[in-house]
Amino acid sequence: MIQLYPLKINNDFVFNPSSRDFIVDEVPLYEFTGDGEHLILHIRKKDLTTWEMIAAIANYLGIKQKEIGYAGLKDKHAMTMQYISLPAKYEAKLETFDHPKIKILNRYRHNNKIRVGHLKGNRFKIRLKKVLGIQRDKLDSVLQWIKANGIPNYFGNQRFGNEGNNWQEGEAIVEGKLNIRNKKTRTFLLNAYQSHLFNAWLSKRIEISILLESFSETETEQILALPSGTLAGIKKQPHFFKLLVGDLMMHYPCGRVFELESLEEEAKRFNDRDIAPTGLLAGKRVSRSQESALLIEQNYDKSIPEDGSRRYAWIFPEEIKSTYVPEKAHYELSFYLPKGCYATNLLDVLRGGVEEGL
Repeated sequence: MIQLYPLKINNDFVFNPSSRDFIVDEVPLYEFTGDGEHLILHIRKKDLTTWEMIAAIANYLGIKQKEIGYAGLKDKHAMTMQYISLPAKYEAKLETFDHPKIKILNRYRHNNKIRVGHLKGNRFKIRLKKVLGIQRDKLDSVLQWIKANGIPNYFGNQRFGNEGNNWQEGEAIVEGKLNIRNKKTRTFLLNAYQSHLFNAWLSKRIEISILLESFSETETEQILALPSGTLAGIKKQPHFFKLLVGDLMMHYPCGRVFELESLEEEAKRFNDRDIAPTGLLAGKRVSRSQESALLIEQNYDKSIPEDGSRRYAWIFPEEIKSTYVPEKAHYELSFYLPKGCYATNLLDVLRGGVEEGL
């Protein structure tokens, strides 16, 4: 029997991101028209960032990098396939393009440039190593839990720089302790701070859900020093991640933001994967939650001089498959995630349970 929620499972495995053990395949948002003034390239790269790949192609063609469109940034330490666009007039010159880490897999014509966000999601293939028999059984069990329940939608470590602390510079900007003149750098650091606040909020909401597995609503309120009645009626919800009165929801896997109206009805829709709760990316021009949900959210809401938004708090990986190779002690995974979601979240749950990140 699968345990209700995977906590402190301490699965030991080795995952070293590399072009052999980590493969990412971008799924485009739309079909390409087959004609138009833009050339779409399906690119395979390895051991390069998306920016390094774009720079290599731009330098070869003698054009500015801004002429090349892309939908999303892909990991460096991986083999990744993604789509980029550039003016079709450069197509002939690409016939002689050759790079040891970049291969053009296919070409299409289209009537517009690819913009950031123009992707549906990504398919991942990951190889975990040094997985022995008992660990394989634990991974199988947690993977079944993930299939049934989904995973938290944390921002991955790559969002926070090599040292994992660039959000602190974003915080310093907000507090007036640091002045960054470069607009691009300033925005990058503020976005990192937004992401840090979101992750901290999500950890708190998961903590509430974990406590409710062992304690009553009243006891959980007392443990967390919440006003009486804040958590009333939520323990009985069918999903592990508990919704609160005042949460803002979004249709899943894409759709508009709307206010939760009936806690019981929306909790069922969430469990059915029709909708999902959202968390705040603090900033300007963004809706805030209300009532009980606001009591938690307001602790992670700062006056950030960038546009804010809402982000799914919980996501549901699809097409999950696993294969165990006993002679090599390899555990091979494949799955699909919507855009903006990190494969490392699934690995974190496999390694340490949903408590990972608290």
